Amino acid sequence: MPAAAGARSPATRERRERIRRRDSLYRRCLGVADMWAVGLSLLIGTVGLGDDSLTVGSLAVPPLFVVLVKTLGLYDRDEHLLHKSTLDEVPAIFGVSALTALLLWLGSPVLASGDISRGQVLASWLTLFVLMTCLRALARLAAGAIAPPERCLLVGDPKVAEKLREKLALNRSARAELVGVVPTGGQRGADGKWSLGTGLDPELDPVLATQSVDRVIITGGPEVGRDDLLYIIRELKAYGVKVSVLPEASRVAGSSVELDHLHGLTLLGMRRFEFSRSSRLIKRAFDAGAAALLLVVLSPLLAAITIAIKLDSPGPVLFRQRRIGRHGEEFWLIKFRSMVEGADELKDELLPLNEGADGLFKIAADPRVTRVGRVIRRFQLDELAQLVNVLRGEMSIVGPRPLIPEEDSQIQGWLRRRLDVPPGMTGHWQVLGSSARIPLDEMVKLDYLYVANWSLWNDVKLIMRTIPFVLGRRGL
Repeated sequence: MPAAAGARSPATRERRERIRRRDSLYRRCLGVADMWAVGLSLLIGTVGLGDDSLTVGSLAVPPLFVVLVKTLGLYDRDEHLLHKSTLDEVPAIFGVSALTALLLWLGSPVLASGDISRGQVLASWLTLFVLMTCLRALARLAAGAIAPPERCLLVGDPKVAEKLREKLALNRSARAELVGVVPTGGQRGADGKWSLGTGLDPELDPVLATQSVDRVIITGGPEVGRDDLLYIIRELKAYGVKVSVLPEASRVAGSSVELDHLHGLTLLGMRRFEFSRSSRLIKRAFDAGAAALLLVVLSPLLAAITIAIKLDSPGPVLFRQRRIGRHGEEFWLIKFRSMVEGADELKDELLPLNEGADGLFKIAADPRVTRVGRVIRRFQLDELAQLVNVLRGEMSIVGPRPLIPEEDSQIQGWLRRRLDVPPGMTGHWQVLGSSARIPLDEMVKLDYLYVANWSLWNDVKLIMRTIPFVLGRRGL
């Protein structure tokens, strides 16, 4: 069926409407969240922190705020993405909150009776920033719970399919599933057009309708040229589906690129795969400051854990284990002891019970764990002792997973560059499910790309993503 005819078919019209409803649901949920956020921040900043009262003109603020956010594209980005993450838009939320606070201050004679102080404006700004971030995250959770998963079809290299399924399963912000794979034909037809493969050409519309496909993911490769790719995208768009492209370079460089636009030609500027001196100083200052602050703030909890361990079972309070740190240097990692004394000596006997992914050792119901150990491991409180390692400079708050020597010996070649930075208390390996779900070879690639893509904001995002992971007790 030609694309022009397919675009007018009932199946295509139904597909467009289904996708439109899903996208509209996300936009409406975000819009409601934003109106509540700006309304509450205005109320708190004027009435809550002052003697002012709002005028009738303040009723126009929530809808006008939605228009402002719409012009900045914060309602439309989700429809293009599988990974709908509020954390990724926090810098934009911070900016729109600052702009809104300024506009509210300038319009205060119309919005409130009385003079709004600079303190009230600052409070409105910070309140709006926090509320927008939290309520938008809740809105996406609500929309994701209501809307059915986005059904994806992979067009291209079948070898990528399994990897994509794994990534979709690990990513809780991506409400999507892979329902089929169609290899590209790799040849041009008599009319000079690119064949999508026997499954899609020429009967594209029935396949998309049968599988209820919402999005087609195209894997780039040497056999698909630039003009061919544009043709495939245009043909697929005519059938009402969303289209995502997985470039070949992304599997090598991850997100360590900057887009460089040259009048229609896009280059991928590759970042250097190493830390600059200034980046090291910033990361170290953040680690030392955060570790010192947390040790002081959490000192009552740390004391309670110490007493509980001492009363529960014989043995030292702290457990020390050799781990591989920066540049391959060994150090003693510290944890609160959660197992019986001499647990390492029992490891060989428990190897048949190992549930960890390839190359790693982990048992969910480990018989060596003590009563107090089960509690502190459930919320990963045993890891808090590693703040001492961070303060010493042996570890970082965020970084690659600290491996024992036996695991580290399996890593060879360029992947050893993951050790260009100190290992972390948390990182990609922690947020995605630790050793029970991620094989060693996949984990070290994530660690390597962490080094390549480092920024302080990325560290903050990983810390924030660790919090719900720990509270949800998904580390077991």
